[in-house]
Amino acid sequence: MSEAPQSPWQTAKITRIEKRTARVASFFFALSRPFAYRAGQHVDVRLTAPDGYQARRTYSIASAPESGATIELAIEKFDDGEVSPFFHDIAAVGDEIELRGPLGGHFVWSDGDGGPLLLVGGGSGVVPLMAMVRHRTLRKSAVPVALMFSVRVWDEVIFRDELIGLGDRRDGFELVLTLTREAVRRPSAYSRRIDTAMVMQALTRLPRPPALAFVCGSNAFVSAAARALIDAGISAEIIRTERYGV
Repeated sequence: MSEAPQSPWQTAKITRIEKRTARVASFFFALSRPFAYRAGQHVDVRLTAPDGYQARRTYSIASAPESGATIELAIEKFDDGEVSPFFHDIAAVGDEIELRGPLGGHFVWSDGDGGPLLLVGGGSGVVPLMAMVRHRTLRKSAVPVALMFSVRVWDEVIFRDELIGLGDRRDGFELVLTLTREAVRRPSAYSRRIDTAMVMQALTRLPRPPALAFVCGSNAFVSAAARALIDAGISAEIIRTERYGV
């Protein structure tokens, strides 16, 4: 699916809110005009104040394309933000907002694209990768996937129980967790930033070298993680990146 920058704005109603971590919550939206999308795509969200001032932000879709007319956005709260505080402090089930999409045609994956896949996420950068993992699960795909997920502390692991449960299924999905500011909580986890050695160890969990690698997170995280992948022998040509913030 190609990018659709001229997608029309539509209303979407909040049907459910689920707390993920202290600063991340999932908001589930029923779309007035449902659209097909690929795992990894995003939407623009627009809020309009009573005086007409508008604020827009882009959020990756966390749900799999198989989710139908409802999409999930996992939104991290930034205290100085214009949009995220509204969702965390004001928005309630039944409220309507405006959004448009789907957007983005490069950072996407479908099970028909094959694999193996190496997914690397930092903090809320895991969101579009989660859409890929869920898509794989719902399609009952046999494509091998390793997800390297870096957060500061255990309580900041977004989708923690779901990811651990998927990893325990032993169906070709491998979860590699690393905490940068806390001791490990799982035997297979790490307690440092993602580096070349960690990437090389993660690659041993795949039956063969990855056909595609996706890296998402802050600018600094993506730069460091992509360098670690390249130093581990992964070709830059198969690495796709998505950055946010500073």
